[in-house]
Amino acid sequence: MYSRYLPHALCFALSLGCVASPAHAQNAEELAKKLANPIASLTSVPMQFNYDDGIGPQDDGNRFFVNVQPVIPVSISEDWNMISRTIVPIVSQHDMFPGAGSQFGLGDVLQSLFFSPKALTANGWTWGVGPALLLPTATDDLLGAKKWGGGPTAVVLRQTKTGWTYGALGNHIWSFAGDDDRADISATYLQPFLSKSLGQGRTVSVSLESTYDWKGQQWTVPINLGYSKVSRVGTQLVSYQGGVRYYLEAPDSGAEWGVRFTFTLLYPKK
Repeated sequence: MYSRYLPHALCFALSLGCVASPAHAQNAEELAKKLANPIASLTSVPMQFNYDDGIGPQDDGNRFFVNVQPVIPVSISEDWNMISRTIVPIVSQHDMFPGAGSQFGLGDVLQSLFFSPKALTANGWTWGVGPALLLPTATDDLLGAKKWGGGPTAVVLRQTKTGWTYGALGNHIWSFAGDDDRADISATYLQPFLSKSLGQGRTVSVSLESTYDWKGQQWTVPINLGYSKVSRVGTQLVSYQGGVRYYLEAPDSGAEWGVRFTFTLLYPKK
């Protein structure tokens, strides 16, 4: 499909081979901890490269997509932050079903806002709630739902002194406008996650990115395993992440497995 494994391997090797000073290692560890927190006060621009294979009734379809996911925290009061998380998918897919051919372009954008207290709870938990909005921005009929959608989103998590991060993120989207000829949307997204810091900005993680389609009464449940490292490219702080996923549950025509590489630009407060 494309030379996806070469940049993956090159960046992974680069991230493993970086030698950090003690000061940089400490800074990298702090950034890695914030990256494991979806509502941390850290401006970042993740670019998530995904490849799924085994799609369609004959298992011969595939999809490559890049999610550009800027995260922008804003202090709105002495006690509260607002965190904007946007997902902009750029998709290339082939043979999703017999006769479908190939499509390339922009998918539907998902915009989420989390309102989160700056202080932790007495037990060390942090949380955020807010709205999520689905925008019908797809440039091809087969790349989007052609529906406006919205609903609530929330996240809760805890980070321990021993380097563990665990919690869950979720949302529910209902369609409320759009093309009457397209199916309505009622979908719940649940993402429990667990990660462990290995020191020097390195992290291993596992998550389930499960979606339940209430209209089709169908789960899609991929499990993702990943390894990441905070590093530098010149003066720019970045994070590399590589991983694989396997679909524990999917529609008959859904994907069977996939790979992921994420390159994230980091902009910590100075």
